[in-house]
Amino acid sequence: MEPSNRFTVLLGGELSVTPRLRAQVAGSRVIAADAGLKHAAKLGLEAELWVGDFDSAPAELQAQHGQIPRQMHPADKDRTDGEIAIDEAISRGAADLVLAGGLGGQTDHALGHLALLLALARRGIGAFATSGTEEAYPLIADTTLPLPLPPGSRLSLIAFSDLDGLSIAGVRWPLTNAQVSHGSTRTLSNVVTDGARISLTAGSAILVAYPAGG
Repeated sequence: MEPSNRFTVLLGGELSVTPRLRAQVAGSRVIAADAGLKHAAKLGLEAELWVGDFDSAPAELQAQHGQIPRQMHPADKDRTDGEIAIDEAISRGAADLVLAGGLGGQTDHALGHLALLLALARRGIGAFATSGTEEAYPLIADTTLPLPLPPGSRLSLIAFSDLDGLSIAGVRWPLTNAQVSHGSTRTLSNVVTDGARISLTAGSAILVAYPAGG
C-alpha cells in the first residue's frame, strides 16, 4: 500500500473530538509538535515523529510516549514547533495537511497558523486548521474553494487584503464578483444552504467555518 500523502499535524491549541474530525484524520500519517501530542490518544492516532523544544510537553506526557522518535530543537529558534512539524511533514511527502489543534489557545500562534495556511496554499499544498468545532481554510487569488459543509453551517470570510472578484454561492447571502476591502465585516456570519463554493480573482482571505452537527 502506498503511504498516505495526507498528514495530521498535532498542535497545542484547543481540540474537541467530533465524528467529522475523526473522518478528516482517518488514515493520515501523524507528526506531533511539542504539547500537541496530548491530542493523539483521544483521536486514536499514533505519531510517527514528535518534534519541538519540549518546553510545553509535561514530563508525564513525555514519559507515556517514550517510544515515539523525537526530533529535538533548541528553545531559541526562528520557527515555531508547529512550523517545524509542518515542514517535516512536507519533506515526507505531504500534499494535504490537517492542522489539528491549530486554532484556539494562544492568539499569536493561532494567527501564525492562519498565515501559514496562506503560505502553503501559494505553494500548492492543501491545508486547513481545526479545533474540531471550528475550521479555517485559505483562499488565494485565481482559486475556487469548495467546502464540504452541511446545510446550516455558519461561515465567515476574513480578508487578509483587499479582495476583488469575490463570489460566494450556496449560502444565504451570496455574492458575485464583489469587491471587499481589507478590514470589512461584510463577509462575516453567512450560512450554508447548499454546498458552499467560494472563488476569488485577487487578494487573500481565510474562511472560518462552524460545521453544523459536528
